[in-house]
Amino acid sequence: MFFFQICNQHNAEAPNLEQAFHRMAQTEPNLDHDVSWLLLPSYWAKMVVALISFLCFANSYDGDFVFDDSEAIINNKDLRAETPLGDLWHHDFWGSKLSSNTSHKSYRPLTVLTFRINYLFAGGFYPVGFHVINIILHCTISVLMVDVFSILLGGLQFSNKGRRLNLAPKTSLLAALLFAVHPVHTECVAGIVGRADLLCALFFLLSFLGYCKAFRENKEGHNFSTFWVLVSVILGAIAMLCKEQGITILGLNAVFDALVINKLNVLELIQKLLHKDKSLENAVLLRKGLLFRITLLMSGGASILYIRWRIMGTGPPAFTEVDNPASFADSLFVRAINYNYYYSLNAWLLLCPWWLCFDWSMGCIPLIKSVSDWRIIALAALWFCLIGLICQALCSEDSHKRRILTLGLGFLIIPFLPASNLFFRVGFVIAERVIYLPSIGYCILFTYGFSLLSKQAKKKKILAVAVLGILLINVMRCALRSSQWRSEEQLFRSALSVCPLNAKVHYNVGKNLADKGNQSAAIKYYREAVRLNPKYVHAMNNLGNILKERNELQEAEELLSLAVQIQPDFAAAWMNLGIVQNSLRRFEEAEQSYWTAIKHRKKYPDCYYNLGRLYADLNRHVDALNAWRNATVLKPEHSLAWNNMIILLDNTGNLAQAEAVGREALELIPNDHSLMFSLANVLGKSQKYKESEALFLKAIKANPNAASYHGNLAVLYHRWGNLDLAKKHYEVSLKLDPMAPGTKENYNLLRRKLEQLQKKGSA
Repeated sequence: MFFFQICNQHNAEAPNLEQAFHRMAQTEPNLDHDVSWLLLPSYWAKMVVALISFLCFANSYDGDFVFDDSEAIINNKDLRAETPLGDLWHHDFWGSKLSSNTSHKSYRPLTVLTFRINYLFAGGFYPVGFHVINIILHCTISVLMVDVFSILLGGLQFSNKGRRLNLAPKTSLLAALLFAVHPVHTECVAGIVGRADLLCALFFLLSFLGYCKAFRENKEGHNFSTFWVLVSVILGAIAMLCKEQGITILGLNAVFDALVINKLNVLELIQKLLHKDKSLENAVLLRKGLLFRITLLMSGGASILYIRWRIMGTGPPAFTEVDNPASFADSLFVRAINYNYYYSLNAWLLLCPWWLCFDWSMGCIPLIKSVSDWRIIALAALWFCLIGLICQALCSEDSHKRRILTLGLGFLIIPFLPASNLFFRVGFVIAERVIYLPSIGYCILFTYGFSLLSKQAKKKKILAVAVLGILLINVMRCALRSSQWRSEEQLFRSALSVCPLNAKVHYNVGKNLADKGNQSAAIKYYREAVRLNPKYVHAMNNLGNILKERNELQEAEELLSLAVQIQPDFAAAWMNLGIVQNSLRRFEEAEQSYWTAIKHRKKYPDCYYNLGRLYADLNRHVDALNAWRNATVLKPEHSLAWNNMIILLDNTGNLAQAEAVGREALELIPNDHSLMFSLANVLGKSQKYKESEALFLKAIKANPNAASYHGNLAVLYHRWGNLDLAKKHYEVSLKLDPMAPGTKENYNLLRRKLEQLQKKGSA
C-alpha cells in the first residue's frame, strides 16, 4: 500500500497524523508480506543490483563503433574541438543544422556534449571509453531503480528525521533486478548512441526522486517544498535535452501526486464530475497544494516544449516511407491497425525479449491491410490485457491495487507516447531503445503479479525459484546480445534470422562484407536487398559501385540510372553514374551527370575531383585544374586532388606552379607521403636535389614499401651523381616490384656506367 505522511514538530496536529499512519500501516496490505524473496539492507540491495547489471553488459566494453555510431559519433563534427560549443545548441543529434530540411529534428545537445567530452579525454575515436560510460550509466540507473520501486511499490513515507523509509525492500529489489537484466536494454547499453536513452533515464529518475523530496518534513511547516518541485521540473528539462522522452516525467509526477500524495480515486472523481457533484474535495486538494503543483508542472512543461519547438523550427522531421511505412498509408484504418500491431510487438519484446534486431524497418514487419490477417490476434490480445488492467486500476475496491496498477500502466504508457505515432510521425517501426523507460512500468506490473501469485501459492519457494530462473536466463541473454553488439558483422548477421524480410539488414551485411574486401559475397546481399525493396537506392548505388570496380559497366550503369530515376536528388548515385559513363567513354553524359550531382549537393569535393579527372582525360587542363582546386577549397585535406594538380602541372612543364601547389598542399597535409613524393619529383626536375632528397627520404620513412618511391629517389641520385646510393635504391625498388616500369632499364644503365667507371679506374 502507498503511504504518505508529513511530520512537523511545530504542528500541533502532527502526533495525530503519526498515530493515523500507524493505524493505516496495520490495516493496509504490504506487497512484501507474502513474497518469498531476498530481504537485504538497502545498501546491499543496491550493491547486488549494480553488480548484476554490470555482469550483464560488461563484455560490451571493448566493442567497436557499430551501426548508427558512425553517423552520430565518427562523422559528427560537433565532437571535434574545432567546432564551437555553441553549435551543439543549433544542431541535431547527428550534427546537422536543425533548420535543414534533411534534419530528423532529434535535439539532444547534452548527449552530444558527453560524446564530445569522451572524444577529448580519449584523444580520438577510441570506443572503449564510450562503452565504459554507457555501462556505468546503466548500473547507476539500475541502482536508482531500487529507490524508485520502493516508492512505487511500497509508498512514500518519511521518518521524523526526514529520511524516506523503504516499505517494500523485497519487491523493490526484485523489480530493480528485473529492470537491470532486461535484454531489451542491450541496444541502449552496448550501442553507444543508446547513451541518449541512458542519460534521459538518469535525469528522468532524478526528477521523480526530486519530486518525492518535496514532501519531506521542513522547518517552515509547509506540506511541500516548492523548491523541490521546481528542481524536478528543471531535471525533467535536462532529461529532454538528452532525449525527447524525458519531458514525460512531468506528467508522471502529476499522476504520482494525485494517486499517492492525494490518494485520489479516479473513478469516483470522474463519477462526481459527470454528476456535477458539489461535494468534490476541493478544500482537501487546495490544502494539500495539488492544484498548485500541477500548475507548476504544466506551466514548466509547456515552457520547455515551446522553447524546444522554437529551436527545432516549425517544420516536422523528414522521414521516408521505408522508415515507417504505416504512417504513409492512405487509409486511416490501415494506419490505426498497424500502429496497434506495433504496440503489441513492443509489449511482446518486454514479455519475451528473445528476438531482438538492430533495425525493424524496410519490410521487416509487413503491413496489415485486412482484418483477415491472422496478426490481428496480437493487437486483440494486447487490448484485452490493457482493458482488463485499466478496469482493475479504475474499478477495484482495493485502493492498494488501484494505485499500483495505475502507476504501472502510467510508467508503461506515458514514456512511450512520443514514440507512438499519435502526435507526430516517428522515423522507425520498432526501436528497442525507446522501451528502456516503459520497461519500468512492465517491472511494476510483473512484480505485482508475482506478489499476487505468491499470496495464492502454497509453495512460494517454487515460484521464487521460477522467477530466479527468469532472471538468470535474462542475464545470459544480455551477455549473448552484448557480444553481438561488439562488431557490425555479428550484429548484422544476428538480424538475418529475426528479420529476413528486412532489406536494410541484407544491405548492412553486404556493406560490411564489401568493406572487408569480400565483393562476391557483398554482391549477393546487395542483390537480395534490392529484390526485397526494389526502390532501395542506396543498395543499388553500392552494388553499382562494386560492379563498376569489377568492370561490369553495363549492369552498373543500369542500376545507377534506376537509382537516380527513383531519387532524382541522389547526388552520390549521379556521381557514380558519371564515373561509369566516363569509363564507357561517354564523356558528355559523364560531365552532365557530375554537374547534376553538384547541383543537388553544392559542397561535393569528391565529385569535383572526378570531374577534374574527366577534364584531364579530355586534355582540358585548365578546367581540370579548376575542378581540383574547387575540391581542395571544399575539402582542404583532399590529397588526391592536390596530387593530381601537382602531377598535371609537372607533366605540362609548369614546374614553378607545381612546386607552389605542392608546398601549399604540404602545409595543409604535412604528413601525406604521396604529396611529399610528388613535390620531391618536381624539385628534382628543378635541380633542387638536396630538398628533393629530404622529401623522398621522408616519404620512404612513412611508406617504406612503395617501390616507386625508391625508384624515383634512385633516379634523383643517378642525376645528382650519387651512383652508389642510386644503385642501392634501384635494387630496393626492384626487390619490392620486379616489374616496375623503367626501373630495370635505369638500373641496367647505371650498372653499365659503373662498369665503365670501374674499367677506367683499373686502367
